[in-house]
Amino acid sequence: LHGDLKETVYCSHPAGYVDASHPYHVCLLNKSLYGLKQAPRTWFLRFKSFLLSIGFCASKSDSSLFIRHTGSSIAYLLVYVDDIILTANTPATLHSIIASLKQEFSMSDLGELHHFLGINVTPNSSGLFLCQQQYTLEILDRANMLHCKPLSTPVDTSTKLSLHDGHILSNPTYYCSLASTLQYLTLTRPDISYAVQQVCLFMHEPRDTRMQLVKRILRYLQGTSHYDIQLYESPSHDLIAYTDADWAGCLDTRKSTSGFCVFLGTNLISWSSKRQPTISRSSVESEYRGVANCVAESCWLRQLLHELHLPPTRATTVYCDNISASYLSSNPVQLQRTKHVEIDL
Repeated sequence: LHGDLKETVYCSHPAGYVDASHPYHVCLLNKSLYGLKQAPRTWFLRFKSFLLSIGFCASKSDSSLFIRHTGSSIAYLLVYVDDIILTANTPATLHSIIASLKQEFSMSDLGELHHFLGINVTPNSSGLFLCQQQYTLEILDRANMLHCKPLSTPVDTSTKLSLHDGHILSNPTYYCSLASTLQYLTLTRPDISYAVQQVCLFMHEPRDTRMQLVKRILRYLQGTSHYDIQLYESPSHDLIAYTDADWAGCLDTRKSTSGFCVFLGTNLISWSSKRQPTISRSSVESEYRGVANCVAESCWLRQLLHELHLPPTRATTVYCDNISASYLSSNPVQLQRTKHVEIDL
């Protein structure tokens, strides 16, 4: 993990390695050391330059993804610091790349993918099962709620809280740490995305009413810790998206919340629940903004699929439950009531 430094960086003598003849001299670093601001970037550039030299191309859609396509063989490499996922369509291509990496870097082959960044990967007859059950149990244990009574839903959608409801928590750090850990859990749990998004809105001033929301999510997780994402072997590479939004749902800012989910064939691959940055003047506008966010995500996914040499065969279908937003999307003419939408979007 030591990359080559291009900047001039000096450091004092390491403990136990002081030059007796020059005790007040400093060392000029040729490679980055752990803890330097340049360390992550220099290591990534070092690793990237080697991958480019053996035929990989850096993805424009995802900076951590590298693709090698030579003839009939294709390989994908995904890197996060020093954790790497590598796959290829032929065993010979896979073994040759692993041999090249071992020759250049000190690394070990852990075999078939079974664990990556806290996510357990289990192959089965249908495809791959992505699970964070152990991480879920660790969160519950951290909150002392391993044996709590489970709930069937993660959030009560009938009631909405204001910023000033309840009393300020005496220990806001505890609330923020739980909310942060729940954010990482949404990588494989789209069912709690909206609930976690609502919890994270109040990170700057957590109150006891928000803490009840966190505990409700934890009680839901206690009964559904085995829930996760199943990836199927799908013959289709077409994208289908679903989007929805409320209108002025936030009681304090009157901003709307939009959400979407995108399927690649039969697999759910992308989802989001996010508060819109500006206030919508009508329910049509809030739904239209939700569609716009979903279309932007779909465009990025289509570009990524083209780079993976698996281009969709058809245009992406986006479903919206607001007929006025559908008409507005299909009619590019900006009318009197929608002039501000053109400026905002």
